[in-house]
Amino acid sequence: MLTRRHLLLAGAASIAAGAAQAQADWPSRPVRVIVPYPPAGGADTVGRILFQKLSELWGKQFVVDNRGGAGGTIGEAQAAKSDPDGYTVLYDATAFSVNPTLYQNLTFSYAKDFQPVFLASLVPNILLVTPSVEAKTVADVIALAKAAPDGLNFASSGNGTLQHLCLELFARRIGAKINHIPYRGGGLALNDVVAGQVKYFFSNGSSSVGLVQAGTVKGIAHTGKGRLLTLPNLPAVQDTLPGFEAYEWNGVFVPTGTSPEIIKKLNAGLNEVLRQPDIVAKLKSLNVDFRENTPADFAAFVAEETDKWGKVVREANIKIG
Repeated sequence: MLTRRHLLLAGAASIAAGAAQAQADWPSRPVRVIVPYPPAGGADTVGRILFQKLSELWGKQFVVDNRGGAGGTIGEAQAAKSDPDGYTVLYDATAFSVNPTLYQNLTFSYAKDFQPVFLASLVPNILLVTPSVEAKTVADVIALAKAAPDGLNFASSGNGTLQHLCLELFARRIGAKINHIPYRGGGLALNDVVAGQVKYFFSNGSSSVGLVQAGTVKGIAHTGKGRLLTLPNLPAVQDTLPGFEAYEWNGVFVPTGTSPEIIKKLNAGLNEVLRQPDIVAKLKSLNVDFRENTPADFAAFVAEETDKWGKVVREANIKIG
């Protein structure tokens, strides 16, 4: 004889089975990938490369949705409030580790509302100078900075961006005055460095490589490790300042509460993407570094980056919002 308890247990079992099947079938419809920055930027470019390839490998649709504004916080807020069903993914960048300290009144929590899935890319900055500057090495730039009574003017792509934090970190390491000249985007800053309006700039390594190769601007060093495929003669800043490291990174997050099975499957798929020869060649041509990683690896990385850049933001007393 069926009792109420039997019916409740059967109903619960049916719901659980349905949920498990939905996770196993994921994705059964298009997945929205929120990129909280405008089109054609670094995160958008790399994100489209990766998710287009994942779409090809899986035969499923991943649709990039650019939701730029307010340093990424507009798109991040939308992703944070999305259903944790695997059909909304956040493809974010270094700002994810900067904004928690930079913005004071956000409606969401980076630590509580997101789960890290995958570290997608690492791109160093390149220390650029206008060709007329008589500097060939990091040591030369340091000497010029220490000799300038009013400090050197460094461009950045905006307040609180990695380029801004990079110059603040540089100033503290060398013990010299650096004047921050913020622009509304890296492209505008780069244009003025080319023209000599501002003579120093930590530029995104993907966007400025062509200008360095052409001799339009002078590349002094990069903020990563080792040598770059596209600029093999360019040393690392840390060759002169040990431990100096700064990357524009991209990564994939999902709203907290998303199934561990979906997180595991998405992570495995993106690792598979990075094994494809055409993707390897494409990313290397853009000075993008990458490595296979797990959600736990990425979570540890985000925690380290948040601590590192939070300290720089506080020491430089940078405030936005």
